[in-house]
Amino acid sequence: MPHLVIYYTSNLETKTDMTALCRKMADAMLAVRDESGAQVYPTGGTRVLAYPAAHFAIADGGAASKAAGGSGDYAFVYMNLRMGRGRTDATKSIAGRAISAAAKAHFEQLLQTEHIGVTVQIDEGHEAFDEKHSSIHPLFKKV
Repeated sequence: MPHLVIYYTSNLETKTDMTALCRKMADAMLAVRDESGAQVYPTGGTRVLAYPAAHFAIADGGAASKAAGGSGDYAFVYMNLRMGRGRTDATKSIAGRAISAAAKAHFEQLLQTEHIGVTVQIDEGHEAFDEKHSSIHPLFKKV
């Protein structure tokens, strides 16, 4: 963990590069530092996954967009970062602002030309069961 899961309307497939967004979000997560300057998210545990919604309904279906001279084609992106407990509120806020800023930068042009919503949320959970198996983490262990 941490895992950033992105759900987005499939109409964004032709409007933005979602693979590039995933890389930008992972890089933003890896750059987050806590109040003492320590890396917040472990390199080997950082994962960003994006899933298009083939079927969706947003707001009024585009009526307001069309009335305003737009295409009537709404889009939406929901990003949920799930991380383990133990970080300070200040660190969580630093992380949220960094991830949100990276998302806003990626979608900046679309936010100006399209009708799109972008939501970033961070969840910190109490896991009822948490078991991990990874051959990735050892790649980033300091020797």
